[in-house]
Amino acid sequence: MRSREHNPVRCVGAITHDERGRLLVIQRGHDPGRGLWSLPGGRVEPGETDTQAVIREMREETGLDVRPIRLAGMVVRGRYEIYDFVCEVAGGTLRAGDDAADARWVDAEAFDTLALTDGLAETLRDWNSLPRC
Repeated sequence: MRSREHNPVRCVGAITHDERGRLLVIQRGHDPGRGLWSLPGGRVEPGETDTQAVIREMREETGLDVRPIRLAGMVVRGRYEIYDFVCEVAGGTLRAGDDAADARWVDAEAFDTLALTDGLAETLRDWNSLPRC
């Protein structure tokens, strides 16, 4: 039997751009990565699909309602398997909530100044998902 330490934790994230091409990012309010900027997201709860988890996490962390469009890709960070989905905003009002200390839309210039979680910029570049303005 494998110990819990070796079992991967399934997580989801949302890659969301506004009509201007800015990327939605959150500042993490808790570890891992407290104070760093990342995509909104979190753990998939038992019995939840990835789509349901993305919708829930976005609502909790950003106040926005989203429609997941497609899977952009998957990364492994330690024991976390993170499935990132391209999403579009369907409603809500942007606000930091749950475990996000801040939430904002950023253009390319602002994105380049943020203290990001490990590998985020490279991954988004590989997936052609950086801010578009």
